[in-house]
Amino acid sequence: MASISSSPRSVEEIFKDYNARRAGIVRALTDDVDEFYNLCDPEKENLCLYGHPNEIWEVNLPAEEVPPELPEPALGINFARDGMNRRDWLSLVAVHSDCWLLSVSFYFGAQLNRNERKRLFSLINELPTVFEVVTERKPIKDNPSADSGSKSRGSSIKRSSDGQAKSTSKLADESYEEDEEEHGETLCGSCGGNYSADEFWIGCDICEKWYHGKCVKITPVKAESIKQYKCPSCTLKRSRQ
Repeated sequence: MASISSSPRSVEEIFKDYNARRAGIVRALTDDVDEFYNLCDPEKENLCLYGHPNEIWEVNLPAEEVPPELPEPALGINFARDGMNRRDWLSLVAVHSDCWLLSVSFYFGAQLNRNERKRLFSLINELPTVFEVVTERKPIKDNPSADSGSKSRGSSIKRSSDGQAKSTSKLADESYEEDEEEHGETLCGSCGGNYSADEFWIGCDICEKWYHGKCVKITPVKAESIKQYKCPSCTLKRSRQ
């Protein structure tokens, strides 16, 4: 049994562990699907699909120790194999695998602080789920909110209907709590910090990620002259093409 000290501790280490386990499970349900299907014999005992930190997948019996070292994956996936359409069964296993991967990551992340947990989930959420890979569904991007046309938040500059810039200090005071609630889950694409209505933020028109103005060296005044903002990552990608 691995000691707690040997478990992934930082956001980066936990995400690396998640990514490796996910890669193993994705391989089982795609490239190695015939082998996986044959191993899940309904005549055998309760079987589970495991993804390991070395990107290897395994079909095996659940852990005997109680409580287990880690959260356990769905039990008895083999029992439903012959009673379902193959594609539907694989999709079901994929959904349960997504749940297990998240549970393992947040088991490791239980001692992270609030901001670190948000950052961990943000990294995980950038990847397609196992279910999306298996069913070949493309992740749907969130639609920008109706008030995000200016692509700036917090103590930014907003434009009136006639196109003239106006101060938002009064508007910010009146809508501070509402803004915090609406955008409270937003993380800076550069530093991973939380959204705060009393700071200037700017959104990339290409990847739609949000950034602290100070992290990308953009001031509210400078933002007024930018018609289409490209974050440093998108600018670098364009320059390589």
